[in-house]
Amino acid sequence: MVLELIGLVAFAASGGLAAVRARLDVFGVVVLAMTTALGGGIMRDLLLGVHPPTTLRSWPYLLVPALSGLLVFWAHPQVARLRVAMQLADAVGLGLVVTAGTTTALQHGVPAYTACLIGMTAGIGGGALRDVLLREIPMVLRKEIYAVAALAGAVVVAVGAWLGLPELWGTVVGAALVVTIRLLALWRRWNAPVPKA
Repeated sequence: MVLELIGLVAFAASGGLAAVRARLDVFGVVVLAMTTALGGGIMRDLLLGVHPPTTLRSWPYLLVPALSGLLVFWAHPQVARLRVAMQLADAVGLGLVVTAGTTTALQHGVPAYTACLIGMTAGIGGGALRDVLLREIPMVLRKEIYAVAALAGAVVVAVGAWLGLPELWGTVVGAALVVTIRLLALWRRWNAPVPKA
């Protein structure tokens, strides 16, 4: 749970910083931070028929992103300076959320390919919602290797489950793959191909 909350803090901070850049008020910053942190998990649970969503049934999952949003509102210049640390935390958060989402989907008995898509959606859903609320094309659809990294990690979890390997193996290896791909993409400035003009 602690690692999941660290991921939520990273996602909430990215949502909060985007809200600050868009000049939203304190309520808007907190709402966008919470949407970014919790949106993917809520999408996962809705796709799996889990009602109410897990994150809405446990107060730490609500409190941590809300406090993160408030912290970003009051200390956004300092938070923005931690860009490299935030990118690392975001990559770790993505890896943990994707692998947890895929594992949860598999535990609900869905086919492996469906579990992979749900795991990917859990990882990228909050960021996509953030961008839509800010009237932008979601970042995962226009730059950086983000969704591809998420899908790769989800596939590792599904393959591990298919091979009968321990759940922890899939989680660790899948999350490590997501983090590695994300950090390499940031370092090398990799982007998915786009159509030629």
